[in-house]
Amino acid sequence: MPDGKPAGVPCVQLDAQGRCRLFGQPQRPAVCASLQPSLEMCGESRQQAMLWLARLDRLTRPSL
Repeated sequence: MPDGKPAGVPCVQLDAQGRCRLFGQPQRPAVCASLQPSLEMCGESRQQAMLWLARLDRLTRPSL
């Protein structure tokens, strides 16, 4: 996404399973590569990780 990913919009690089098509590739955006897994971020399950990412997405959404 050349102009960045708006909050609330799934990344265009996610496949049908929600996995990044650019993972490990030099084209992967620096912001994505900077996300380091942690217990806080990943939780105990995929569901917890997705909730954390959704919260991060909400918190970084520009105010209107």
